[in-house]
Amino acid sequence: MSYLNEAQHKIVSDAVEEAEMTTSGEIVTVLADRSDGYSDVVLVWAAVAAFTAMTVFAVWPEFFTAKIDWLTGGGWDSEWTQGEILTLVIGFGVLKFLGVWLFLSWDKVRFLIIPAPVKTARVHERAIKHFKVGADGRTGGKTGILIYLSMREHRAEIVADEPIAEKVSADVWGNAMADMLVEIKQGKIAEGMAAGVHDVGVVLSEHFPRLDDDENELPDRLIEV
Repeated sequence: MSYLNEAQHKIVSDAVEEAEMTTSGEIVTVLADRSDGYSDVVLVWAAVAAFTAMTVFAVWPEFFTAKIDWLTGGGWDSEWTQGEILTLVIGFGVLKFLGVWLFLSWDKVRFLIIPAPVKTARVHERAIKHFKVGADGRTGGKTGILIYLSMREHRAEIVADEPIAEKVSADVWGNAMADMLVEIKQGKIAEGMAAGVHDVGVVLSEHFPRLDDDENELPDRLIEV
């Protein structure tokens, strides 16, 4: 799924190019639809729903068997064996599991029930993976930094090479994140990422000013995944 058109991609790429004019740092931007499919979380919810339904059925079997007798036209004298009740309990649990699993397969619902800490952790993990592939140690001075935005989770991460992390506290990137999210919340994704790039560039220029022989070692273009 593409969020930005060619002109919007250029807004971000131009911001990266401009920011790198004053620093030896290399800024990589990644825009992702999502950081994870959360299939494991969906399975947990479905399993919990299934076991809860089976427990309720097992505790009050007469209530459910009476309903089934009424629906099927069973007589007052009909008796359910333990085997039949067990089969109903398992069947009810399986149906509940499948129903919840299918319901949570709908993206809009799934991302609503994912706990916030899980989203934050998965976005961070994905950002680290993108950083290791696209920026980690790929510059001469190890001055790569990644700005990562995950749309479904509504979260962003900034990950930097070790020399940058040693000089710049993670708290410093808070302003960049704040400026970026102000625009993004208004639906201006490209402008938001450009604002974040600008702020990161300002910080990098203070600690890693551009050298005379500096080369552009990483692509300026926005990577959309």
